[in-house]
Amino acid sequence: MNHSHYETIQIDRRGRVLTITMNRPDVLNAVNARLHSELSQVFTDAARDPDSDVIVLTGAGRAFCAGGDVEWMQNAIDDPDSFEVTVAEAKAIVFSLIECEKPTIARINGPAVGLGATMALFCDVSFAADTAYISDPHVSIGMVAGDGGAVIWPQLIGFARAKEFLFTGDRIGAARAADLGLINRCVPSAELDAAVDAFADRMVNGATKAIRWTKVTTNVALRQLAASMMDVGLAYEALTNVSKDHRDLVDKFRARAGKAKA
Repeated sequence: MNHSHYETIQIDRRGRVLTITMNRPDVLNAVNARLHSELSQVFTDAARDPDSDVIVLTGAGRAFCAGGDVEWMQNAIDDPDSFEVTVAEAKAIVFSLIECEKPTIARINGPAVGLGATMALFCDVSFAADTAYISDPHVSIGMVAGDGGAVIWPQLIGFARAKEFLFTGDRIGAARAADLGLINRCVPSAELDAAVDAFADRMVNGATKAIRWTKVTTNVALRQLAASMMDVGLAYEALTNVSKDHRDLVDKFRARAGKAKA
């Protein structure tokens, strides 16, 4: 796998385990245009990599992924046509995760927010540090959760609970997320690496073809569901991108961020 062109993603190997690390730690791995573009390609590249059987997705530093970068959001408000690229990439991110035959493991080392939560939840198995939390606060910034959240949350925790959290954007601590079935396991932060490595090694040392094709079979329904929902969700998200609510909330968010830096 040639990863020399990735600027915001780090690729590491441990035997036949490939780790994809979102690498913008200074901003909690918030997704800007460059990272979004690279995420739309990296899972396809990893799926084709002949030297790995398992993929781990994580974030550098204190966070898994803090969701969308607010300055990138402002750029999309100022140039709405640019959101067409975002829509195409968002579909590629979700479908490349679904269609990757190799098992994917989310190593949730810190906050997994918005698109970060979506990617973590579309991974096949998820391990979170007990200090981490998950949330999808699209509505808190005046946007529809169209980039995959509305697809995956109800499949994991049911419609009633999913709508509660998608309507509010409330944070869910890792322990409660595991209890709800949103993630697989919550472990002490100091034990996260060992837990992820042990499960990855189990997959590598298992019947890899049987594991891959079991995933393919299991994901048939999820692929069909995503195909029926993603265009709708992203179209509504594009509408909210140009809404007054979104503009006002982004202004408030940027103002708070500016005061925090001052």
